[in-house]
Amino acid sequence: MELLSSIQRIRDALRTIPDFPKPGIQFIDITPVLQNGQLFRLCINLLIERYHKKKLDAIVGVDARGFILGAAVACQLGIGFIPMRKKGKLPYKTKSVSYDLEYGSATLEVHEDALQPGQRVALIDDLLATGGTSAAAAQLIESLGAVLYEMAFLVELAELNGIQKISQYPVYSIVTIGERPL
Repeated sequence: MELLSSIQRIRDALRTIPDFPKPGIQFIDITPVLQNGQLFRLCINLLIERYHKKKLDAIVGVDARGFILGAAVACQLGIGFIPMRKKGKLPYKTKSVSYDLEYGSATLEVHEDALQPGQRVALIDDLLATGGTSAAAAQLIESLGAVLYEMAFLVELAELNGIQKISQYPVYSIVTIGERPL
């Protein structure tokens, strides 16, 4: 019961911003969770507990809020952190994948030497919405020869059915909002 009440506290701290970044989008803001030290620690501890015995080589975090969560988890696990960034933000040679968002398109990049073949990684991001970013990140991880053990999210917007785009991977969400379409 303690875990369920803790997850409810995280859910209750999330803030919805209507019409951001464009009309019709209901943006889920995680900054109230990050601003609360106990809730932030709880999120990180849930992920550490999940991965501490999994023999991972690295955590991949997606620009930008995935950096906050992923870097904290990687640090506590004593493993590497791999940033996946928006196009043009990484200084070395990169691999990239372009994908569609619910409000446009984007390109995700990673350094071409960020992962080695056979390395086991978990991908951590703040939100699973339509799944486009996560699918692109998985494609980049696999293009480097690494093994994607699991994708983890602070929040999943289930009604957007993003899990369908990444159904070939194990997915863990701390908070799920709504229900998946049948």
